[in-house]
Amino acid sequence: MKIYLTILLSLLGLVENGPKPRIFMIGDSTMANKPLIDNPERGWGQLFPVFFEPGVEIKNYAMNGRSTKSFINEHRWDSVLAQLKPGDWVMIQFGHNDQKISDSNRYAAPHTTYKQNLVRFVQEARAKGANPVLLTPAMRRKFDDKGNFVDQHGEYPDVVREVAAANKVPLIDLHKSTEALLVQHGVEGSVKLFKTTPAGHYSTLPNGVEDNTHFNTYGATLVAGLAAKAIYDQQLPLAQYLAKTPFEGKYRFDLPEIYEPHFRKDTFNIQAFGAKADGFTLNTQSINKAIETCSEKGGGVVLIPEGMWLTGPVTMKSNVNLHLVAGSVLQFTEDHSQYPMVETTYEGLHAYRCQAPVWGVNLENIAITGKGIIDGNGDSWRAVKRDKLTETQWKKLVASGGLTGEGKDSTTWYPSQGSYKGSKVKLAGVIMPDKKAADYAEIKDFLRPNLISLTGCKNVLLEDVTFQNSPAWCLHPLLCEHITLRNVYAKNPWYAQNGDGVDLESCRNARITGCTFDVGDDGICIKSGRDEQGRKRGKPTENTIVDNCTVYHAHGGFVIGSEMSGGARNLFVSNCTFMGTDIGLRFKTTRGRGGVVEKIYISNIAMKDIPGEAILFDMYYMAKDPVPLAGEKREAPRVEVFPVTEATPQFRDFHISNVVCRGAEKAVFIRGLPEMPISGIHMDHLAISARKGIECMEAKDIHLTDVQLFTKDQGPLVTVRGSQDISLNNIRYDQAGTFLSVQGENTRNIVVTGTDVPKSKESTQFSAGATPKSLQVR
Repeated sequence: MKIYLTILLSLLGLVENGPKPRIFMIGDSTMANKPLIDNPERGWGQLFPVFFEPGVEIKNYAMNGRSTKSFINEHRWDSVLAQLKPGDWVMIQFGHNDQKISDSNRYAAPHTTYKQNLVRFVQEARAKGANPVLLTPAMRRKFDDKGNFVDQHGEYPDVVREVAAANKVPLIDLHKSTEALLVQHGVEGSVKLFKTTPAGHYSTLPNGVEDNTHFNTYGATLVAGLAAKAIYDQQLPLAQYLAKTPFEGKYRFDLPEIYEPHFRKDTFNIQAFGAKADGFTLNTQSINKAIETCSEKGGGVVLIPEGMWLTGPVTMKSNVNLHLVAGSVLQFTEDHSQYPMVETTYEGLHAYRCQAPVWGVNLENIAITGKGIIDGNGDSWRAVKRDKLTETQWKKLVASGGLTGEGKDSTTWYPSQGSYKGSKVKLAGVIMPDKKAADYAEIKDFLRPNLISLTGCKNVLLEDVTFQNSPAWCLHPLLCEHITLRNVYAKNPWYAQNGDGVDLESCRNARITGCTFDVGDDGICIKSGRDEQGRKRGKPTENTIVDNCTVYHAHGGFVIGSEMSGGARNLFVSNCTFMGTDIGLRFKTTRGRGGVVEKIYISNIAMKDIPGEAILFDMYYMAKDPVPLAGEKREAPRVEVFPVTEATPQFRDFHISNVVCRGAEKAVFIRGLPEMPISGIHMDHLAISARKGIECMEAKDIHLTDVQLFTKDQGPLVTVRGSQDISLNNIRYDQAGTFLSVQGENTRNIVVTGTDVPKSKESTQFSAGATPKSLQVR
């Protein structure tokens, strides 16, 4: 009976299939565990467990300052050896301290003592039935005056390689891979991998430290990832225990690592600079003076205490953490004269706009943190459409001041005459050769700023703050590197025109985690410039993680486009919830944009009450609300073939899995261009209830596997038009009638397998030149 119970529990996944391995690590300080409190230093072995499944035991015996010689003479190896059992693994990395020729306790000559000690480790580990792995020493950071990397390890790495080859031991060549890592980061960029820290950051390092040998958390994680990837590349038996991600074929070491800034402990309270929390005093000068002083003195924390702090634009400076305590409100003034015109961008084009309430250009190490609120006073800037308010709300808004437009614009309220005039100007604010900022003074009110505008910044952290009531977009990082949004709440009225939550534009190495969005336009949006300007910039948004986020009202939950002319790639989205967004996953572009969007990985998405499509790919974006308003009629675009140019956009190589949607208008909508079909879309394990099923037009290489559809419409469950190489595998549905409609003479090679499709004429319709030859049912 016990045997049968064990088998049953195993089948249910409640019993592990055999013990997981133990990994012993022996080496020097670059591998060793370090104190976690008040200390920037980490050994890469300390981060190694991140890259393995739970249950893999990693015992790190590496120790600061040890060489092969001292590790043996201090009986540290004896301690490890006594614990080894058959099947264990031993990671061996020495060399940094074996070089110290002036220290007789540690020096081990490369071709004699060092080599002999490595052989001893290998042989004695194998005698206990364990599996040794040799690692060359990780590189120290050193570049010459011309920016060329300088190797400081002499003959030691070659000896490790020689011992590994002679004894048929797996080799992880950290010497080689860490050199490539440091060169990739460059002379300046590679500093942030190491312990080097200015004065004032840690009480244990009051004077700071310059250290190009020992890693910080970011560097140690990258090096540990290199070791894990080497295990996978060599397909060592340990590879089966490497940590997988929710994304098909991707491991933990495949995901980008994001560097987070750290700040001096010095605190600058804005009250010390004359700020008053009376809700009436304009504190612009006091707050900016506190930020300037903090930055000039090496950085630290600028503190916003409890209370209502009225202010004009705030300009961030490098090495400053603007911290809002719980109960604080940074309230931006409705006096638009406080916001000067500046050169910036808007919706992907170079433009004059009013300066953003929070503004920063070409900064390093900045943060906005705390449990307080930043309010952009957006209602004083935004036009509002009548259809988005109740009759009572509309009357109240009109009575408050401002004006309504004329003719067809009579259903839109404008906060001022300048705002209304600006709405009539084509490309208002866009920088042109014959235009200056002063030329737009009359329509300044129309040139709404984004609430948070950070351009060209490196090492950015936004954490815990509520950002609300933005004039236009809420959060707009542009051309930023290493940016983290954690536990942020972006909040706008649902009628807020252009009231996006976050627009990550032409950024690289970013993470948006644990955030909540409830806004008037797209929730989490990826952009990279618009049309020719975006293509000329040529900066994709790339290497980005979005996880554990919730989006309530928004045009789209997770969105790419439409301004994606610089491209987007290597985006990883998982464990997100969309509650009532107009569209769930929304990918939009149009002719003229150009740009390539590719290598997009999305998994574990839950949606509910989606008025439009659960999943949408559309290359005919019309710059309208995704869901038509009551009484609004829209015609499908005319299908014409245009020449392929650099302005032709491309969507390809998407992987979407484990999506559950309870309630949508349509399950999946794919509409490419006849000259550039959407391609390489892989979707699996979808469970969607919707009024309509799946529509696929002008696409190729589209694969849907293990899909459950619960639809109300009696029309075709799946419609395919002008598309090729479509596979439908294990499609389950509850609808009677037509399963598949095949349209267009260019539609071919549709393969249906493992699907409950009645093999009758009624199950499939062919029209507009499509023939039964285009379909295979297996």
